[in-house]
Amino acid sequence: MTQASYSVSEITRYIKERLESAPLLQDVWVEGEISNWIRSRAGHCYFTLKDTRASIRGVIWRTTASGLAFEPEDGQAVLARGHVSVYEPQGQYQLYVDALQPVGRGALYLQFEELKERLGAEGLFDADRKRSLPEYPVLIGVVTSPTAAALQDILNVLRRRWPVAQVLLSPTLVQGVDAPPQIVAALNKLYAQAGVDVIIIARGGGSIEDLWAFNDERVARAIAEAPVPVISGVGHEVDFTIADFSADVRAPTPSAAAEVAVPDQAEIRGKVCTASTAATECVERHIRDARHELDMLRQSLARLSPRLRIQRDRQRVDDLYRRVGQIGQHHLLLMRERLSGMQHRLGVLDPHATLDRGYAVVRKLDGHVVRSVIQVTAGDPLSVQVSDGDFAARVEDSGGG
Repeated sequence: MTQASYSVSEITRYIKERLESAPLLQDVWVEGEISNWIRSRAGHCYFTLKDTRASIRGVIWRTTASGLAFEPEDGQAVLARGHVSVYEPQGQYQLYVDALQPVGRGALYLQFEELKERLGAEGLFDADRKRSLPEYPVLIGVVTSPTAAALQDILNVLRRRWPVAQVLLSPTLVQGVDAPPQIVAALNKLYAQAGVDVIIIARGGGSIEDLWAFNDERVARAIAEAPVPVISGVGHEVDFTIADFSADVRAPTPSAAAEVAVPDQAEIRGKVCTASTAATECVERHIRDARHELDMLRQSLARLSPRLRIQRDRQRVDDLYRRVGQIGQHHLLLMRERLSGMQHRLGVLDPHATLDRGYAVVRKLDGHVVRSVIQVTAGDPLSVQVSDGDFAARVEDSGGG
């Protein structure tokens, strides 16, 4: 029987396709220690991510590396996010990294994702739990620090947009280990207060550690149990917390939370407000559908995009650049050795070296070198060159007969 065989390229390509078709390996977080960190002249970074039992090669392209918030170094523990594929010229699987952060921040992120997934599985974030905000709130509860700038931002917006509303502050810490139970207690005080139409829970921006009180499970469950709609306005626009998902409405900032809590008095004109709300909800549904469709298209395009090939070619160019440098250095070394040999040979053939050993060059007056006695006769004048000059001579006897 004839045994089927495959080329190295076919096997490598088969492995590459299998790796790239595994969903887990296309968006994965990997924790490990950096070693052999190298940044090429083109700006791409190559390194090894390892633990006590294994290692994997990592690549960060220049566009991602230029945006890193810190300078990685050997021995540093990090959390890397990316996808796994194969660099075919070397048959080596690699982690192509698009996000890198110190392991401390990564640990918090993993806790955030675990809690988000667990509470989401319980249905705590389901859309059918979300309640609409009152169109014309009269009493607005606010849970935040009484000394925070977020409170002043909220009050300024409410006075400008809906001055008829009253504000009931339930003060609390918004940072530190003591903050979560205080936030829960502040919410419960408002739940017991009659007449509250909507609640804003807010604080200003900060690091993930600063905002961590709003990633506490107790706070998330207390928000979900609210008898009235809750607006979460925690951090800046790019910050997301568990409180955002648990609340009925997520606003990017405390000021934005106040804006969504009340209508604009200048815009209230009967049915115009109702039409605006309906239009907003329609647009939001359209955006969600469009984002879902866009995600599906992006996944399809990712499989067809030339980006991966370009990325592989970039690494191949870096490899070729290093090889050319090595070849050039080797060729230069050979040329230097060859030149040294030729200089030695020229030194051996140098006529001055011969004269230094006691030999002389005899010439006739016409400049011809005398190589045989038959070239001269008695009485011929001659010029004799030695190592340090020349002198005249005359033939007494040619000896040639």
